[in-house]
Amino acid sequence: MCSFHPQAVKPPALRPGDTVGIVAPASNIKRADLEAGSEALRRAGYRPFYFDSIVEKDLYFAGSVERRARELEEMFVREDVRAIVCARGGYGANYLLKELDLEKIRAHPKIFVGYSDITMLLTFFVDAAGFVTFHGPMAAKDWAHADGVDLASWESAVSGSGSTGWDVPLNAGVTGLVEGDSEGLLYGGCLSILVASLGTPYEIKTAGTILFLEDLAAKPYQIDRMLMQLKLAGHFDGVRGIVFGEMLDCVQTANQGYTLQDVVMRIVGDLKVPVAFGVRSGHVTSGNITLPFGVRAKLVVRSGQAALKILESAVTP
Repeated sequence: MCSFHPQAVKPPALRPGDTVGIVAPASNIKRADLEAGSEALRRAGYRPFYFDSIVEKDLYFAGSVERRARELEEMFVREDVRAIVCARGGYGANYLLKELDLEKIRAHPKIFVGYSDITMLLTFFVDAAGFVTFHGPMAAKDWAHADGVDLASWESAVSGSGSTGWDVPLNAGVTGLVEGDSEGLLYGGCLSILVASLGTPYEIKTAGTILFLEDLAAKPYQIDRMLMQLKLAGHFDGVRGIVFGEMLDCVQTANQGYTLQDVVMRIVGDLKVPVAFGVRSGHVTSGNITLPFGVRAKLVVRSGQAALKILESAVTP
């Protein structure tokens, strides 16, 4: 149920001037947001590229499942595309799991970036294709807004500048909930998407990991329920540490009389692993931090403070 991950393949590093392919594997997107994000990627020194079909709509999806799957496969195969950044999440990445040619993707490991609903693909590629993925800023979301991207962590993660490891630049407000220090493979994503994998052939593999969990606008009792589901399913067995995200808007009412930290401690406080809270990656107010999944990391929690260090490069030169 909670088997360990083998050593993940590291994709080639992203350099200035490289082409970044933009894909929409889930919900449909607004062209204005896509163009704003593309312009920000140009200012950062990259060459954004996308297919015209990316703006197609089918119900709430970015076109048919076939369109979305072929778009993603083509970006992995194209020699001129060095990295792949998702435009947005929303819903629909789960439709691609049975549709994708995994062997084709596995043969062309590349930097693949996203969060939210894209969690389904981040964990799938780590678990089934065996390469490092990146929980970080999306083109029509974070890149499209001023101060949407934490450039320091982006650079360390995708360029290889942190070749011997690097400290994740934790934002103000990060707190330590349970003291300790541990090492494991960084892994995780959006809590509701991780829970949705349970009971499927794509069930997450959490043993030996420092598990990152974040979500948006889920009420505290809903966070409680999802964490309890992971616990009852055995997915906290063998976890080395837990890092919660900013958990944006995860409140019941403004005067509810308890904190979300109080809630999560009821479920994870007895696991005897270090626990931190508030790391700004995924659904965030600003400055989305890029976290590589499938690489070794170290979590240290002392006196209410937390530090997260990536222990190896996430890319090859």
